[in-house]
Amino acid sequence: MDFVQNFPFISIILTLFSGPLCSVLNGKQARRVNTAVIVADGILSFLVLGYVAAAGQPFVYRMGHFSAPWGNEIRVGILEAFMAGFFCVIMLLCMLGGIREREVQIEEGKQNLYYVMVNLLLCSLLALIYTNDLFTAYVFVEINTISACGLIMIRQTGRTFEAATRYMIMSLLGSGLLLLGICYLYAVTGHLLMSNIREQVGVISATGQYHISLMVALGLMSVGLAIKSALYPFHAWLPDAYGYSTLSSSAILSSLVSKGYIFLLIKIFYRVIGFDVVWESKVVNVLFVFGIAGMIMGSLSAMKESNLRRMIAYSSVAQIGYIYMGLGLATEAGSVASIYHVLSHAATKSLLFVAASGLADASGGSDRFRDITGAGLRNKLAGIAFMAGSLSMVGMPMFSGFISKLFFAQAAVGHAHKMFPTFIALAISTILNAIYFMKTVIRIYTPMQKKEGVEGEAETGRVEGRSIPIREQPVKSAALICFIVLNLMLGLNSDPLIRLIQSGIEMFD
Repeated sequence: MDFVQNFPFISIILTLFSGPLCSVLNGKQARRVNTAVIVADGILSFLVLGYVAAAGQPFVYRMGHFSAPWGNEIRVGILEAFMAGFFCVIMLLCMLGGIREREVQIEEGKQNLYYVMVNLLLCSLLALIYTNDLFTAYVFVEINTISACGLIMIRQTGRTFEAATRYMIMSLLGSGLLLLGICYLYAVTGHLLMSNIREQVGVISATGQYHISLMVALGLMSVGLAIKSALYPFHAWLPDAYGYSTLSSSAILSSLVSKGYIFLLIKIFYRVIGFDVVWESKVVNVLFVFGIAGMIMGSLSAMKESNLRRMIAYSSVAQIGYIYMGLGLATEAGSVASIYHVLSHAATKSLLFVAASGLADASGGSDRFRDITGAGLRNKLAGIAFMAGSLSMVGMPMFSGFISKLFFAQAAVGHAHKMFPTFIALAISTILNAIYFMKTVIRIYTPMQKKEGVEGEAETGRVEGRSIPIREQPVKSAALICFIVLNLMLGLNSDPLIRLIQSGIEMFD
């Protein structure tokens, strides 16, 4: 076995043990450890990506060198390694973009606990990406849920406590359904290892035995993960969770947490059940309908908002609808488009949240629409970044959002029953996106009439009573620039990435 094959396991263990380490450090030391761990995990993931790409085939790492059912396995292909590295990049930029806000909004004695939660969250995401065992995936789903809840409520305001409670209730409901589905599947197949389940499901499907039990298991797991990823109408917890938590928490929750659950569902479709069986079950038709509903209803809710961060949060409901609509097409092209949109949304939504924070800094710490008028003129980089993210969400060429919508449309071409609903939903959603995002862009570039105190707030934002000089936030500025560049890279160099996703899906088999 080549030494590089140990890297996925090392990255998970490194992140797992860095959590307890951060708990005994002070805030600044814990932040340094957290940053170092994220960078190290990203480097390890991209080294694994290069190894798998050169080998042209996935590899399996047996922990303890025992085979199932006694041991546990990690399975790594091109797509898994790339997603792990990409998630580390996004998390690093989210953490860098929110350094100053964390120092202000989190009590000094509890800042190290924040990094404990972030490390555990990253550990769970890496485990969901790499694991080849279905029950292990469930365990890390729960770790992910608890960590995300901690990230929401650590700000300790009434709003965040309420948001964390809603998030926990809905997440536990989703986790319960996921566990029931896994239990049904284990009862039918007698296995928990994904590859072994896939073999047994093939036999069951061919013989017709336990067909209803298999469909029940698939339905429960699909609904459970849909609830946890905030597919409409299971999104009631999302606006408060994204809108009132700290900046880094909002960016991480919107760009990574829900995407980890979606990636696990894609693995279940391809590596556990088999996409042919999933297509025959008609579960994808249900996901298609709810995905389209989310695309429209999420955008309509965003249009009604008078708070910038809550508007961005409702926009996430619409974007998650895109992903499920693509999976509902039940084609490889639809799955490729959905996975690409996972990447696009992760890069763009983080950009929007960090940019919105910069606009609020230039508006006395307020993110209400009436207060952010002219904020793009007072904080030029945040204004440019928000405009870039908005153009991507609308689907303008050169940005990643345009490529996503293009591939969704191409994936629907020729589909007997879903082509026209897809085209109509894409058109309506794009128009609605343009209405509320471009309206916001116009507002932030509309000069505000001079009022008492505006000049003083032009160079200083206020967060919970403390001033944050805009010109003294080089780290946030660097994060915004990196997000813009990443979005343009995804939009202008999509062909290599699409080929990588296609190769990764082929390796699932």
